[in-house]
Amino acid sequence: MPVIVFASPKGGAGKTTSALVLATQIARHSPVTVIDADPNRPIKNWAEGENTPAGFHVIADADEENILDYIEEAASKTPYVVVDLEGTASKIVLLAVSQADLVIIPMQPSQLDADQASRALRVVRQQEKMSRRVVPYGVLFTRTNNAVRSRTLRHIAQTLTDSGIRVFRSELNEREAFRAMFAFGEPLEKLDPADVSNVPKAIENAEWFAEEVAEMLREASTVGDANG
Repeated sequence: MPVIVFASPKGGAGKTTSALVLATQIARHSPVTVIDADPNRPIKNWAEGENTPAGFHVIADADEENILDYIEEAASKTPYVVVDLEGTASKIVLLAVSQADLVIIPMQPSQLDADQASRALRVVRQQEKMSRRVVPYGVLFTRTNNAVRSRTLRHIAQTLTDSGIRVFRSELNEREAFRAMFAFGEPLEKLDPADVSNVPKAIENAEWFAEEVAEMLREASTVGDANG
């Protein structure tokens, strides 16, 4: 069962928002377990709302001592596992990445974020050497302008691509609806358009992201089967 790990050493990169957006999209079609390893437990708190999808499950007391057991347990119970990691604890990141079918590294389109994202990429490459297997990953730009692609974003994306780093075609735009998910404790589909602007556009954005994740998982599975 696919294990999708969100990793970023920098706060404010959109890691938890991206993880929640993806997990709620998955939950529309299939049960999913989110392992919330953030000390603030933002996804656990969100899931206490009355509109949490029926197939949405949360494990919230994960640490470096139990993360491997929790991932194994979750993968045995639901078809998908999403792991939202604490940003700074390198050991738990390394352990979770060792189990990942896909690692997603969210970052805002700034050089500071790009520099910090490189730390997460080093963890992925370190784990690849340790396990002698390819760990699929992608860099996801967050909080981007949906109308104009800035010169900075284009430059950073091209630099990453030229370095052989995969960048998601999809982005999570700067949208009120993504913030409102936490404010109202609801998935995008339950937000009231009278209270939150451009909800349909946010849903479209989320679906685009989820579809690309599914595409990357299929690619990884095909490569794994060929190597096996």
